[in-house]
Amino acid sequence: MAVFTLQINGRSYRTDVDPDTPLLWVLRDHLGLVGTKYGCGIAQCGACTVHFNGEATRSCALPVSAIGKAAITTIEGLSATGTHPVQKAWDSVDVAQCGYCQAGQIMTAAALLKRNPKPTTEEIDATMSGNICRCGTYHRIREAIQLAATMPATTKTKSKS
Repeated sequence: MAVFTLQINGRSYRTDVDPDTPLLWVLRDHLGLVGTKYGCGIAQCGACTVHFNGEATRSCALPVSAIGKAAITTIEGLSATGTHPVQKAWDSVDVAQCGYCQAGQIMTAAALLKRNPKPTTEEIDATMSGNICRCGTYHRIREAIQLAATMPATTKTKSKS
């Protein structure tokens, strides 16, 4: 076991875990941040996506020892009130069906829009292709990202990550 100090959602957290523990399990089991979901455990489905220094990253395959001083943002940190443009667009378009993949989908979409505020349909599809939706709401996901891209850029991020 080792003690790690992590910067998550603009706060500092200390946790005593095995260095090989995936960030996903640190978030969920040790810090009580359960918005990030477990899907496959091999970084193939996207349900566990968080932002690692602003980049969409699969937390199920990221050992806590690899984080260092990186800023981590989870779905809970994207917006304290659910008012991030991607979250608002998700509601407007009624994207969620079962909802299980939505945190990862939203985090991937938010990272895309931060990097590329006006993505083409092809860029959206390419970025989101690594996130699996078992309900098949891909057309609504694309529509919500296109809607979020029309919202003011100044409201697209809560923090630096």
